[in-house]
Amino acid sequence: MTKKNLGMGTGRRKTSVARVYIREGSGTITINGKDISAYFAQEEHEKVVRQPLLVTSSGTDFDVVINVYGGGSNGQAGACRHGIARALCQIDEANYRPLRANGFLTRDSRMVERKKYGQRGARRRFQFSKR
Repeated sequence: MTKKNLGMGTGRRKTSVARVYIREGSGTITINGKDISAYFAQEEHEKVVRQPLLVTSSGTDFDVVINVYGGGSNGQAGACRHGIARALCQIDEANYRPLRANGFLTRDSRMVERKKYGQRGARRRFQFSKR
């Protein structure tokens, strides 16, 4: 039996992209086929993902299914949070204000700066030699 998606949202952070599907259920969060505690090694990442559900007090009302790829665990957690917030706004317009106030709907646009030619990194230069 397939469950109907109540809301869908795409979240992005750094180079990570998360597709979030919210369904009726008991509050389980599944990321790439695994439980959230099995997917994220650090507890902080779990807390980041759950933040939009806690703010809207809908932690036990919905099941969340997330497909996330790209980047590291920190970027993926941020992308999941962004996607969940967008999907919750799709379900109920009353969720918009608390999510916007906490900054969960704003896409964090900070990216890694590219490496420049003639330098060791983005800003780090090779050691200067006078002689």
